[in-house]
Amino acid sequence: MTSTDQRLSAGELRELFLFEHLDEVQLAWVADNGDVVERPAGTDVSVEGEPAECFFVLLDGTMTMSRLVGGSEVETVRTAHRGVYSGAVQFYFGDRLEQRYPATVRAVTDCRFLALPAGPFATVFRQWYPMAVHLLEGMFVGQRNSAELVGQRERLLAMGKLTAGLTHELNNPAAAASRAADALRDRFAGMRHKLAMLSEGRLDGAVLRSLTGLQEEFVARVGTAPELTALERSDREDELGDWLEDHDVPQAWEMAGVFVAAGLGPGELDRVVDAVGSEHLAPALRWLAYTVEAESLLVEIADSTHRISALVDAAKQYSQMDRTPHQPTDLHAGLDATLVMLNAKIGPGITVVKEYDRTLPAVPAYAGELNQVWTNLVVNALDAMDGEGTLTVRTGREGDCALVEIADTGPGIPAELRSRVFEPFFTTKPVGQGTGLGLDVSWRVVVKRHGGDLRVRSEPGDTRLQVLLPLTEPAG
Repeated sequence: MTSTDQRLSAGELRELFLFEHLDEVQLAWVADNGDVVERPAGTDVSVEGEPAECFFVLLDGTMTMSRLVGGSEVETVRTAHRGVYSGAVQFYFGDRLEQRYPATVRAVTDCRFLALPAGPFATVFRQWYPMAVHLLEGMFVGQRNSAELVGQRERLLAMGKLTAGLTHELNNPAAAASRAADALRDRFAGMRHKLAMLSEGRLDGAVLRSLTGLQEEFVARVGTAPELTALERSDREDELGDWLEDHDVPQAWEMAGVFVAAGLGPGELDRVVDAVGSEHLAPALRWLAYTVEAESLLVEIADSTHRISALVDAAKQYSQMDRTPHQPTDLHAGLDATLVMLNAKIGPGITVVKEYDRTLPAVPAYAGELNQVWTNLVVNALDAMDGEGTLTVRTGREGDCALVEIADTGPGIPAELRSRVFEPFFTTKPVGQGTGLGLDVSWRVVVKRHGGDLRVRSEPGDTRLQVLLPLTEPAG
């Protein structure tokens, strides 16, 4: 920026609406400390995010003001109005607030500005207008605190919903394991009873060894039995039930269901007849049925406890317990954990598709914060589809960045609203549903915390929120 070494006179300053009511002493200070600077067309006056050193007042020319939204510049102001101001607009806080330019100001035509140094201007401004400073500070701090409180409330509500969903998910396998354990106790009691009956029949050792051999063979079938359709299962149970009734075995239909579930049929039961004969067939089959059922129940308990363990692991991955905040992060683990945590919200009408690029390396990131981003994006996609559609979670590589894409088949975001979706408090949901902070928080986590980008691509039936994260630590 070129300084002209010019100063504005008190009369020239009074022509600017900001300074028209200043007294002579105040005008003299502005005149002595304000530099007139020139900026050629197409060049930046200030850049969003850089340290705010000057308060600028437009004297001549046309300027624009723009902000980064989703990684793209969005023009918010275009004006040639003499006296409009920009730059360090919160200068009055002084060093009590980190001073950074809130937007990028660019000269459209050749422009002249009055540039006041932010630090000295803050000192005299507080002396000139102490009450106004208190009011401005109160308004700014109040809005910021309100946003923080609303954000905290939204996060607490989201955590409550996640906790309720996780509790529900944990309850199902826990209840299944409890039921299986109770049933297993009954089956073991039945096995002891039938074994006693068999021993009273004075089976010789060879027969008993043959029977126990069949027992081991039948148990081994439990874990390898093929999946059957309902019709196939019904046909096989009818066939085996008829066989059992022909051999005068009581409770034939109940026992048929047990053996068919283990992949056993008449051929295997013929071998039991060969081993023990008709006299001991019924207690032998009942004993074998109890054994097969007991093994099936043990498999069910193992599956249930494994599911509980997987849910706990997912919760730990999601919350990043016992992990350092910034570390090489497996994006797929975080995405999977998020989907597990949100499983209760994913209704039966939603199809989840994962398209993962497993060659993607670990990304340096704050894993816990990224999991919150995934949560916000997935919840928005689910809300958009209203219970029916396809949720696609896709990963890949784009240049030097990892790409994570959350896509839904909802109605899409209208073109006139796409540039606003990352603004604080902006929401397309009905009144009372959401605060509009989810995507704003996600944008700040991705862009500000990770130096990445968050973009939206949308048309009816195909809305994609794309997160780009650098694969390497930023220099410096």
